[in-house]
Amino acid sequence: MVELKTDTSIDAMYEAGQVVARALTAAHKAADVGVSLLELDEVAHGVLREAGATSPFLGYRPSFAPTPFPAVLCVSVNDAIVHGIPDRYRLRDGDLVSIDFGAELGGWVGDSALSFVVGTPRAADLRLIETAERALAAGIEAAVVGNRIGDIAHAIGTICRGAGYGIPDGFGGHGIGRRMHEDPGVPNEGRPGRGMRLRHGMVLAIEPMVVAGGGDDFHAAPDGWTLKTNDGSRAAHAEHTVAITDSGPRILTAR
Repeated sequence: MVELKTDTSIDAMYEAGQVVARALTAAHKAADVGVSLLELDEVAHGVLREAGATSPFLGYRPSFAPTPFPAVLCVSVNDAIVHGIPDRYRLRDGDLVSIDFGAELGGWVGDSALSFVVGTPRAADLRLIETAERALAAGIEAAVVGNRIGDIAHAIGTICRGAGYGIPDGFGGHGIGRRMHEDPGVPNEGRPGRGMRLRHGMVLAIEPMVVAGGGDDFHAAPDGWTLKTNDGSRAAHAEHTVAITDSGPRILTAR
């Protein structure tokens, strides 16, 4: 069931989204050669505490997970696509890092992600990240009243496939509001003109993921959470929480 949010609720979701934006900005700024993933998690946690917000990630346990998620920040490095658990690993020159973060404030949730390179970047990694960001922008542009979920999916998939990249099978965006994951699902590939029609008050987390090697297959690491590319190639992830409004898409997690 899809809950349509009031304009007042969307404004409240914007406040939660801005906590997310601040945390991602702070974690990105802190990420440097020699910094541990646990240190990045603590930076994000500090933003939550300062805002009086809580984490929808910490303690989250979906059906596939062997244990509750133990952190407030997902940090996925190099061939990890999403859901990386922060640990003592220290960042190295050239690492491709994707960070995903959520915050709950006043009963509303925001969710966003970005990817970047630590230290000296490879041209191929910059192209991968830029494609994920272009795919996100295309998906947001399609998120207008009267369009359908398939229009968002098609816009994202066209960019990713056109660049020769893989799209992790079965993973994509989602509705968001009082809970982090709500209806409807938002695939990263699909046919235009199909699926649920978009209406004022829908709020979606749109999140393309791209795999450099071109394959769609992945596997779970031994921790049961981190999803890694089967071919060992690198991955990038971009995400925003977006409200569908009569005046156009509103990015609630804009940084």
